[in-house]
Amino acid sequence: MSALAAELAALIREEGPIPVSRYMALCLGHPRHGYYMKQDPFGAGGDFVTAPEISQVFGELLGLWAATLWRMMGEPAALRLVELGPGRGTLMQDMLRAAKVLPGFRAALSVHLVETSPVLRERQRATLAASSVAARWHDELETVLDGPAIVIANEFLDALPLDQFVRTREGWRERLVGLDAEGALVFGLAAEPDRDIGLVAPEGTVLEQPAAALAVVTQIGRHLAAQGGAGLFLDYGSSRSGFGDTLQAMRRHGFADPLAEPGDADLTVHVDFERMAGAALAAGAAVSGPATQRDLLLALGLEQRVAALAQRATPEQRRALAAGAERLVATGPTAMGELFKVLALADPRLPALPGFDLHRLPEQRRAF
Repeated sequence: MSALAAELAALIREEGPIPVSRYMALCLGHPRHGYYMKQDPFGAGGDFVTAPEISQVFGELLGLWAATLWRMMGEPAALRLVELGPGRGTLMQDMLRAAKVLPGFRAALSVHLVETSPVLRERQRATLAASSVAARWHDELETVLDGPAIVIANEFLDALPLDQFVRTREGWRERLVGLDAEGALVFGLAAEPDRDIGLVAPEGTVLEQPAAALAVVTQIGRHLAAQGGAGLFLDYGSSRSGFGDTLQAMRRHGFADPLAEPGDADLTVHVDFERMAGAALAAGAAVSGPATQRDLLLALGLEQRVAALAQRATPEQRRALAAGAERLVATGPTAMGELFKVLALADPRLPALPGFDLHRLPEQRRAF
């Protein structure tokens, strides 16, 4: 039993079963035993690999996207480049390197990272130490949004806690984490149905309510609409809303039981991009997408960038570049190019964003 499992068992004995959202929050963010608070989980030696670790081209293309957007914004003298959940700092490092093509853009930037993990903050500081742009760290989104901003969030929304409900004969009952007779963590249901959910679905259907993710998207959308800029959310999930249990645990690059090793395995959910887009629109932002990661990266020039890098690379480096690029845009239900989606939020006064010319919805254009 992990150290967090023992604490969770004691908590449940004292207070009763807890919602899935509270369970996720404790597993990932417990001050001492939380998954992200005590370790660097990224890379081949960790539990999973993200796109910036697969290929430098991923971050470089996003850096060029941001530089182009700065020009579209009228080249403001001060611009916040914000990353939510910046991992090891690899994505920001690659973005800043690509941004050198526009010296004015680099000069206008101040870099802001929203990160709660002390372990990852130190890793990010080391990664960005060679950058000429000073970075500032934030514990929460509230302190980072000030003035025109470009916000990047790669695999951030999937780690935000959500609640789950199961359709029963009596109605929708909340899914809870409790204890079995032997003291092991188990899923169960609330004794009474939730009277506020009026959706119709067959018995046994699971409904997920991503309140935390919707709040983040709403806050950013409202800020961008009022003060200017744009944001990109890149994550795995669905373009259309639906039912289903998407809670999953990852450990050592494989799937694990979400209840088996609390605090020692990553917990994530699939992002409902249709609901995220709706929240951003309601907040006053323009929304582009969701597009697949493949479509966006190809539209931003992935093939051309790989070819340019290959010209001055060794044969081994060329093979690595090609393999990394292929992994980013591979198709198939579980491949990154198709499973991962990209949603862009923006100031409605901006024209169609780079890479999204075919994905901007007509109702998103607003009159002023």
